Amino acid sequence: MMVEDYKITSFCSIKDNKVIVDNKVLYVHEAQGTVKEFTKAIYKSLGIKYPKFYKMDTLCKLGFLATEALLQKGNELDDRTALVLSNRSSSLSTDRIHQESIKDKEDYFPSPAVFVYTLPNIVLGEISIRHQFKGENAFFVSEQFDAKLLTDYSRLLLDTNKASNVICGWVNLDSNKYDVFLAIISRKGNTILTEEQLNKLYHT
Repeated sequence: MMVEDYKITSFCSIKDNKVIVDNKVLYVHEAQGTVKEFTKAIYKSLGIKYPKFYKMDTLCKLGFLATEALLQKGNELDDRTALVLSNRSSSLSTDRIHQESIKDKEDYFPSPAVFVYTLPNIVLGEISIRHQFKGENAFFVSEQFDAKLLTDYSRLLLDTNKASNVICGWVNLDSNKYDVFLAIISRKGNTILTEEQLNKLYHT
């Protein structure tokens, strides 16, 4: 059986106060501040109009913004696009906020708006709603960026025709430390998808 060569069509990273798409710097945040302030600045710089953004937790904002940056580069994806994401910290940053709201029995006031985001896969939902993606999705928690898992799972979805394209990658947030890398996997592009190539792009 011949193995089809899928391609890494485009990729985006958000780290070190920068948004980079296909090795080109899209935005640099000069001011020192919180990751929340950084995400708000990216949102404004990309010219997005999506009021629901402000209701998202920070993990969702990071995944949402990386996807927006990819799609603003002319990467048009249909509704059969799948999402395969992973991270190390799950939804820990929001979990801490939720825990603070329930730890004191005398001042017990959990917020439904916060509780909703105590699952890491909610970022998949926010991206899917925004872009009307109806393909399969999965969110894995692993110790570190696992290029083999992302490559194998993306290939499986494309091989079995469960998806026309896959957005895969790493969206990690722990307190004020963030690390985001997303890639579009499809049949279009010049860079052949391999575990080694995906790993190389993530670490670049």
